[in-house]
Amino acid sequence: MYRRILVPLEHSRTDRCILGHVAQLAAHCGASVVLIHVADGWVARSFRELDLRESEEMRRDRAYLEAECEALAAAGIAADAVLAGGDPAKEICAAAEREGCDLIAMGTHGHRFLADVVYGSVANGVRHLTRVPVLLLRDTSDPGAVA
Repeated sequence: MYRRILVPLEHSRTDRCILGHVAQLAAHCGASVVLIHVADGWVARSFRELDLRESEEMRRDRAYLEAECEALAAAGIAADAVLAGGDPAKEICAAAEREGCDLIAMGTHGHRFLADVVYGSVANGVRHLTRVPVLLLRDTSDPGAVA
């Protein structure tokens, strides 16, 4: 069914929701997992162009991704990590193609009305930019989310 699943993480409790689901799916399909976090600080967005050193934020993000990869590996699931910087939706879609992923699995918060209108949502951007199937799993533990 699926061979390689891309999972964008945002370093929030929504990650627990999608990682639990993807771990079961990957084990069932024998798929490997690629975890991605798109850092959006100034250094992360300008990292390549200005040949900058990693910021403290980026080091924490990389450590978080590596810890999650280790947890998946402990469960018998092959996992890789990608730390990107820039526009989250574009970076997620580019990584899915570059990494040969046949599914993007994302946790979502649900609608936040005005914030979604003003900023858009990463999930919405991804689904418009990619041809890879997208699985969206809503984190029902998020008290700020509205159905």
